[in-house]
Amino acid sequence: MSFNILNNTVEEISEADKSLEIKGQIETLLRSSKVVLFMKGNASAPQCGFSANSIAILKQLGVPFKTFNILNDPEIRNGLKEFSNWPTYPQLYVNGKLIGGNDIVTEMYQNGELQEYLKNN
Repeated sequence: MSFNILNNTVEEISEADKSLEIKGQIETLLRSSKVVLFMKGNASAPQCGFSANSIAILKQLGVPFKTFNILNDPEIRNGLKEFSNWPTYPQLYVNGKLIGGNDIVTEMYQNGELQEYLKNN
C-alpha cells in the first residue's frame, strides 16, 4: 500500500496490497485508518457529485481520513460491493464498519449523528 498526503486531514491510498486475496486487500485498506472513503476519484478531484459531497462533509468535520479511488482498481471496486453488500459508491467506513453511501452520510451529518458517531467510535 502507498499513500499520498493531500492535506493535514486527507490521505489518498493509491494502491492495495496485491499479494493478498481481495477480501484481505479490503480489510488491510480498512485497517489503514479509522475513517476510509471508497470513492470515484480522489479528494482533490472527485469524479462524481456524490463523492464530492461526501469529501466536503468529512473535510467540514475536520476528521482525518483516507480515500481510495475505486476507478483505478476494478478488483477492489467489484470486490467491495460483495464485501459490503452495498452496490454504490462512495462507501464510508469507520473502524472497518460500513456507515453507508452519500445519502446516509449526508442525512447523518445534517442531523448531527455523523459527528456523534465519529466522536464516540
